[in-house]
Amino acid sequence: MTTEERVAAALNGDDEAFYELVSAERERLYRIAYAYLKNEADALEALQEAACRAYLKLRKLKERRYFQTWLTRILIHYCIDEQKRKRRMLPLYELPQTLAQDLALDDKLNLALAIDRLQPNYRHIIILKYYEDMTLTDISKLLEKPEGTVKTWLHQALKQLRAAYGQKGGEEYA
Repeated sequence: MTTEERVAAALNGDDEAFYELVSAERERLYRIAYAYLKNEADALEALQEAACRAYLKLRKLKERRYFQTWLTRILIHYCIDEQKRKRRMLPLYELPQTLAQDLALDDKLNLALAIDRLQPNYRHIIILKYYEDMTLTDISKLLEKPEGTVKTWLHQALKQLRAAYGQKGGEEYA
């Protein structure tokens, strides 16, 4: 059964099809939630809440083929709301493995702090591009922004990271 067929079944009340759809995305969604919330328990709660909200709002899904994007957007909005609610910004992103192995601990903390200080839209782009390996096209669809805007935000985010983190480390990973 294809994803679109599962979405159609879920729209017709098949709870098992909805469960399969969410389960297929579980790991990817968890990584996104963890990148935003920086805490395993909060990320798991965000995943559960996003699944619940998606289930309740399933009828509002306009295009079956965009279920994954729609679910991810629900999760990101929840994570942003949760960040605002808790008013805490822990500066400890788990850096991608390729980046983490090349940086000393001080550099890792400085980079994580610099990412935390970015404007929210810039931080989203960095998380989705470098932590989730999403393409700019996928990010633009997810955030419902033109690809040119996403490219501009990425450029600005990297520019700010280079300035905050220092030219030697920032340029190497841009």
